[in-house]
Amino acid sequence: MLIIGIAGGTGSGKTTVVQQIINELPETEVGVISQDSYYRENNNLSFEERGLINFDHPRAIDFELLVSHLTELKKGNTIEQPVYSFVTHNRTDDSIITHPRKVMIVEGILILANAELRDMFDVKIFVHADSDERLIRRLKRDIAERGRDMEEVLNRYQTTLKPMHQQFIEPTKAFADIIIPNDKYNTVAIDVVRAVINQRIT
Repeated sequence: MLIIGIAGGTGSGKTTVVQQIINELPETEVGVISQDSYYRENNNLSFEERGLINFDHPRAIDFELLVSHLTELKKGNTIEQPVYSFVTHNRTDDSIITHPRKVMIVEGILILANAELRDMFDVKIFVHADSDERLIRRLKRDIAERGRDMEEVLNRYQTTLKPMHQQFIEPTKAFADIIIPNDKYNTVAIDVVRAVINQRIT
């Protein structure tokens, strides 16, 4: 199993890069795991308390579960990926049955910040985007998809997202094998990644 880690700041375009990579690959041979599914369970907290959690800090992620799930997939076992709700700030009772694939892509803002997880990646990618561009994308997404208002998103960006990005996310660029600038459609970088994958699955 080839495991590819795709990191980058919030709104950097990680999901777009994932789509560009898997678009021309056989669906049965590539799987995707999102770090967003692995936020810790917070059943012991009230809705208001959960809303105050710093979701951009590594401790908000259940890396232990993510590592154990990847380990199981490598062994050829099926896993039950958790489902996380950004509306309730908590895991739901649902899960996604995920089967092992020849290629597993793991994407998320903090996936290169954890040494144990990082060591599992055969290829490490960092998607870089201008901070203004990332803020605009985050604003649009959180208002449209997560029921936030503009003031709330901007406040969270200034107090949490920006400092966490500078402290925990941007430095992980140093661990990347490939850095993809997402200010334009970067066909060369995508083609390099596809070539690596094709080598493994053919």
